[in-house]
Amino acid sequence: MRRESSTMVVLVGEVGEALLAELGRSGNVSVARAPAAKGGPGAAGAAEPAQARPGWEAGALAMREAAGRQSSYVIVPEDPLAAVAAAWRAMWDVGAGPGGAAAFEERAAEALAAWRDKRFELPDYYLVLAHADGSGPDLYLGPLRAARERRVAVAAAGDGDGPGQAARVLDALRSLPQGPWWPPLGELIDVARHFYAGGLAETQQVPG
Repeated sequence: MRRESSTMVVLVGEVGEALLAELGRSGNVSVARAPAAKGGPGAAGAAEPAQARPGWEAGALAMREAAGRQSSYVIVPEDPLAAVAAAWRAMWDVGAGPGGAAAFEERAAEALAAWRDKRFELPDYYLVLAHADGSGPDLYLGPLRAARERRVAVAAAGDGDGPGQAARVLDALRSLPQGPWWPPLGELIDVARHFYAGGLAETQQVPG
């Protein structure tokens, strides 16, 4: 369990730079990025290209950056489980075939090994920008929310990523509920293995 004074929130969904800039203007919110993401492509002193990293590493570096922040909320737009989430979603693609499950297991094994090696911890919360009509199988709104409903919050995604979207995210931050901490990552991955994505609509409730 994290022990920093700030509340770390990984923001997932259609997250644009304008939204992050708007959130960063709030007095009690800061935005933490992985070092290679600072300044965009070609930034001086940037680490190795993100595409050369393991799927979990950009999120882990961003969360390490977030750990030193003193604001009430630290928004992290990179997630160490992003590759796992993408593979889980792809696994439910009708045309994925048996290779989809193998790819999920590979990404899950990489993330789990890094987590066990204490390269990253899970954030305090995931905040998902979701459209009211749903967007297909989703690791966050499905398995993770089923395992820890109070650790996965939802904000309605709008057509833009400016002040209106930022206001919805800030409202969601103010109403984050208390709840038990995450189970071990291995247990979450096992929940994902046995979660039926067809029941996702029952768990995906997007605020109006």
